[in-house]
Amino acid sequence: MARKSPSRRLRLRLLGVALLIALAGGAWGWWQVKHWQPDRRVFPMQGAEVGSADGVIDWRALKAIGAEFAYLDASASAFARDDSFSRNLEDAKVAKIQVGALHRYDPCQPAERQAANFVTVVPRDPKMLPPAVELDMLGDDCPVPVSDQSIESELTTFLNQIENHTGKAAILKLTPRFQSRYRIASQIDRNLWLVRTRFQPDYAGRPWMLWTANGQLSNQATKDGLRWVVVQP
Repeated sequence: MARKSPSRRLRLRLLGVALLIALAGGAWGWWQVKHWQPDRRVFPMQGAEVGSADGVIDWRALKAIGAEFAYLDASASAFARDDSFSRNLEDAKVAKIQVGALHRYDPCQPAERQAANFVTVVPRDPKMLPPAVELDMLGDDCPVPVSDQSIESELTTFLNQIENHTGKAAILKLTPRFQSRYRIASQIDRNLWLVRTRFQPDYAGRPWMLWTANGQLSNQATKDGLRWVVVQP
């Protein structure tokens, strides 16, 4: 049987070393992303978005890692409600963390029904943060597609109704795909909440107020990754 030449053995060793370095670098990068939070000297106010998917929240631990506020998943579409909203609302208040409520908007459902769902779940409390509306679902995904004009009109109706309930202007949590499809940031004048891990987002074409800077932050408050949010100073 032919023996491997010294040069070939060297190449294999170098390949093995390079593979180990790549694996180590990937593991280090993954750890960095999982544990990364924006610099507090740049973004002094930081918090989280939480819901039933996060399980039971240790609110004291959440406060200990620097959360000054939390947006709570409250409702979605015309009928869905987050089972953990009431518990999280009370526990956050006990921990002295400011709270706001978030609705996941569904362009397939009428604005009035979605607004009714939200106001049924979310109390009228002037101490709460402005309501947030997540815009991610597209009208193209509806059983019966809806027009761009209808989406903007219905969304405006929804915003007016929940703002009348809360007494505060809503914040639009705008995902890249929704903005790319509808360019809603230039159509509706509300503060923006954008999403992009690690790097500041610029896809809305105008300044943002809130930023989900890490969608999977390793933490002591939940068993899984936490959606970490910062406020533009």
